[in-house]
Amino acid sequence: MDVSISQKVRRAGELATGFATWKITDYAFDYLLYPFAIFRLGPLVGAIVMALLSLAFCLLLLRLYDHFQRDWLGLEFVKSLKVYDGGSTWRRVMGWLLRRGNVVAFLLLSVRYDSFITTAYLRPGAFCGLSKRDWAIFLGSWFIGNVTWTVVCLGGLSVLQLV
Repeated sequence: MDVSISQKVRRAGELATGFATWKITDYAFDYLLYPFAIFRLGPLVGAIVMALLSLAFCLLLLRLYDHFQRDWLGLEFVKSLKVYDGGSTWRRVMGWLLRRGNVVAFLLLSVRYDSFITTAYLRPGAFCGLSKRDWAIFLGSWFIGNVTWTVVCLGGLSVLQLV
């Protein structure tokens, strides 16, 4: 087997494994654990517990991302959305928004993804630790994301209670 083909297969496997692992844990966190905590602990305590868990989880992911010095989540895919010209309307809209600048990217990524993705995307370099600017991005994104997700969970639970 050609070395370049072997490297491409290994890279594809690395991205698939990293992305699938992140997506599974992200979905379990967002769609199972977060609503459950809000439901069982109430909006305030549940939101605080989940915000602290998300802080630890996203910080761990950033540390791992920097430690391995590999783009094992395909964050370059998110950066590539700036020039996306495919058939997905959502991706085209996201690309258009990302091209509006870092403030728009910060808000969009904070709401759509999490503080790990937002910080890794907005850092000037890759695998370089967290500068004061990066910490501000990370904590701001963490706050916006958790407020947004708490409101979404409360809305979803309210709809379920009505049904």
